[in-house]
Amino acid sequence: MSDPLALSLRVTDPELAERLAEVLAGVPGLTLVREGESADATITDAPAPTPAGDGGLTAREREVLALLTEGASNKEIARRLGISVHTAKFHVGRVIDKLDATGRTDAVAHAARTGVIHL
Repeated sequence: MSDPLALSLRVTDPELAERLAEVLAGVPGLTLVREGESADATITDAPAPTPAGDGGLTAREREVLALLTEGASNKEIARRLGISVHTAKFHVGRVIDKLDATGRTDAVAHAARTGVIHL
């Protein structure tokens, strides 16, 4: 038989932490360890970190992404941001690349799924 899995709890609500400890105490092959002790895994109520909350986008790229969500063309993006069409096209390309998307629509969908934008 293998060593039991060492599990720690980091739950801010003391009542919930106690209930979890009671339930998990009866699980075969599992040992609960105290805070600070070595654990194989931890149960936490902290929100999962996002790789880059902004998708690694610059402020200008976020502006371009916002216009992409409206369905703006490169010409419209350029006009609204006061930049050349060439520069708008460059920014759109960077947004698509940074979000690892296949196109404009996919970039918006990916940004929405990952929380970069909220529709």
